[in-house]
Amino acid sequence: MTQVNEVWVVDDDRSIRWVLEKALARTDKPARIFENAEYVIEALKSSRPRAMVTDIRMPGMSGIELLGTLQTQHPRIPVVIMTAFSDLDSAVSAYKDGAFEYLPKPFDVDEAVDIIERAFESSDSSADTSGGNSITDDNTSEIIGKAPAMQEVFRTIGRLVRSDVTVLITGESGTGKELVARALHRHSVRKKRPFIAMNMAAIPKDLMEAEIFGHEKGSFTGADTRRQGRFEQAHGGTLFMDEIGDMPAELQTRLLRVLSGGGFYRIGGHAPVKADVRIIAATHQDLLERVASGKFREDLYHRLNVIRIHLPALRERSEDIPLLAQNFLTRIGHELGIESRFLTDEATQHLMKLKWLGNVRELENACRWLTVMCHSRKVYVRDLPAELRNTAPKQVIAGNDWQESLSRWLVEQYQTGDTEPVRHVVEQTEQILIRAALRLCHGKKHEAAHLLGWGRNTLTRKVRHYGME
Repeated sequence: MTQVNEVWVVDDDRSIRWVLEKALARTDKPARIFENAEYVIEALKSSRPRAMVTDIRMPGMSGIELLGTLQTQHPRIPVVIMTAFSDLDSAVSAYKDGAFEYLPKPFDVDEAVDIIERAFESSDSSADTSGGNSITDDNTSEIIGKAPAMQEVFRTIGRLVRSDVTVLITGESGTGKELVARALHRHSVRKKRPFIAMNMAAIPKDLMEAEIFGHEKGSFTGADTRRQGRFEQAHGGTLFMDEIGDMPAELQTRLLRVLSGGGFYRIGGHAPVKADVRIIAATHQDLLERVASGKFREDLYHRLNVIRIHLPALRERSEDIPLLAQNFLTRIGHELGIESRFLTDEATQHLMKLKWLGNVRELENACRWLTVMCHSRKVYVRDLPAELRNTAPKQVIAGNDWQESLSRWLVEQYQTGDTEPVRHVVEQTEQILIRAALRLCHGKKHEAAHLLGWGRNTLTRKVRHYGME
């Protein structure tokens, strides 16, 4: 079979085919266009492309089915999966079945071309990725989000389906770090083994060592029996260590030894215990700052920070609020056995403007309150709890004298107990700068990046991080 120097584009949407064909033509990479997967299967009888781009949902054979066929018959063809239905299950299915990359629609054309070019260049050295461990999905999307920052989270989870690598999850409290940890476990080869979660901030320091490593009978007052620690309980599975930044220094040393050698001793024990455990850690704190202040071991930080997944704050992905809120209202209604509430457009727009300092957890609690307290199925702004109804979104910079406004805002934040005002200022200022530059440059990212003094990749990353696509 002859390999042709082409990119094959498969999509039932004519406009997508046209855009990608024109964009690839500018890079001197000829594209061959297909409107369904059946035509691709027929064409593969005589030739194969350097790379392929395919939609997931198409009439007849789906993109995932096409990917499966390619992995069986032509495993060296790198495949980029596109979909407008961007959720965790789609991403996991794509990577699990061997996709080179996952591209949610709508996409930035330059970014899409960059991904396709990388797939094109990798085709000569692509390894046979067929076979391996098959992971059965339970068709449950644990995490919801269409914002670009959440798509990056989905991509990372998808890439890790066959990996046992240690993961560090960062993000503010209430962003759903344990949900991500459970998703990583559920879509891993360890899914049939235990998932054990523990919160370092919730365990008294004098009990933490016994909680983690267990103890022998009689090792201390009250130790009437031998007890397994969380490491032994998680044997073969995953141990999720939430708020790892609160772990005492002496236990950090013990954990480092376990991660280095895989063995440990119970309290009062003399025989080493081995446990085959994957570690997923999480924190809302800046661990590098804690390392600099001597509160966290640098070598442990590097052991944990193999792969990092950052969860954005809810205010940074406000476009996900309608989807999240309706999902919560529907689920809670079913749980309580009553009719589910739904938001009016007015209420939805109001919720999207709030700061949500408690993030997704705060939104879920608000939906639970509405399900119980709202008398009608339609939820209006007047039905919201008083603290949400009367809260107007605060702006960091306002008025003509922005420096004075900023100073007043900082004082206000310190008085309310906000410990991260500098980060909030930087984030909101960057968003203002990005919006102004993109507006001035009519949305052309390479010109806006030059105006800001950044590289184009830096601008693209920040736009995705802030959910500003």
